[in-house]
Parts: sequence; C-alpha cells; structure tokens
Amino acid sequence: MFDKVTIIGSGRVGSALGARLRERGVAVAPDGDVVLICVPDDAIAELAAGVAEGPWVGHVSGATSLAALAPHRRRFSLHPLQTFTRARGPEQLDGAWGAVTAETEQALAVGRWLAETLGLRPFELPDETRPLYHAGAAIASNYLVTLHAVAADLFRAAGAPAEALVPLMQRTIENDFELTGPIERGDWDTVEAHRRAIRAARPELEPLYDVLAEATAR
Repeated sequence: MFDKVTIIGSGRVGSALGARLRERGVAVAPDGDVVLICVPDDAIAELAAGVAEGPWVGHVSGATSLAALAPHRRRFSLHPLQTFTRARGPEQLDGAWGAVTAETEQALAVGRWLAETLGLRPFELPDETRPLYHAGAAIASNYLVTLHAVAADLFRAAGAPAEALVPLMQRTIENDFELTGPIERGDWDTVEAHRRAIRAARPELEPLYDVLAEATAR
C-alpha cells in the first residue's frame, strides 16, 4: 500500500519496527506517506502537533487515545502487543498481535496494512476501551516480571536456585495456563503452610500471596 514510512523515535519499539519494514521492502525515510510516532506516551501530542498535515499519522501506544494525534484527521494507532528489548531485532514481532484503532474504514485499512507488513496479527480495538485493554496487557507482561522477582526471592530464602523457575513458568504458558498446585486440588493446609513460611521469612510478601491466592481460588 505504501513504499515509504517515517518513524519518529528510535527506542526499543521504533528500532524493531524500522528494521522489519526494511526487511519487507518498505523504505524508512523522512518523507513517508505514513508517519509512525514511537515515543513515550507523554510526548506523543507535542510531536504529532509538529508533523505537517498530509500523510497518515499513527502512534504505537497501547493506552493513548487518538485525540493525542490532533489536529490530524488522517490518523490511526497500531499497538504491537509485545514486549521489546534492544538485545533482539525485528524477530520480536513474529507471532505477536497488533491492536488497530481507527475512526474510518480507510484509516483501519492503513493500520491493518501496517500490522500485516510488520508480521503482526491485527485486531480492531475501540478507542474508548484502550485503558482497559492496556491494563490487561500490563498485568500479563509487567506483573509477570514482578511475580518472577517475588518467586525468586522466596527461592533464594529457601536455598533453591532462582533460575530453576524459568522452565516452570515457560511450561505453564506452553500448557495453555492450565492450573495445577494446591489451590486447584483444594489443599488448603498446604496454602496455610505457605502463608506461615512466607510470614516467617518475607512477611512483607504475605499480603501479595493472599491476594493472588484469593484471585486464583475464584
């Protein structure tokens, strides 16, 4: 659909998107027909306001409304539902989904084209539900980091190797998040033993364990 795309921002996301576009034969240049803003959320509006009207303008934020792209009317958003690191390249996009938000069918087509060109599986996301969507994404990605850190802390306190947790976490994902363990079995004596052990070794973590146990039981 387009031969050239302009990317503003060369962070973890912008650099991966630019590399993938080049792989797919799309030039990344200052005079693109599509301008993709890949900067922190609080900088989107200011940068968008400085882009001359004419090309399609989009951002890659998961939580930011399309209103941040004012005064542009040819606008859309494409959020790659993935976590990125500079240690890896465009292959980070492989198999991921992409949330496309648009106000017109033409804008939706632009977002879908870009998502598919990047190797993403596009789905349409209403602008008004973006904060709820992004909360779900943050829980799935950011809090996984937190859970690993907490579990690793308990392992170290028990004298167990924290690195042993990674295969367990990976297999849980591979098993489609099938629940196992004491709560699934209704073994509340073991759950209570967990609470006593945590209270003795890391008392500040007991409230977190309780909240997670209650949510898991539901």
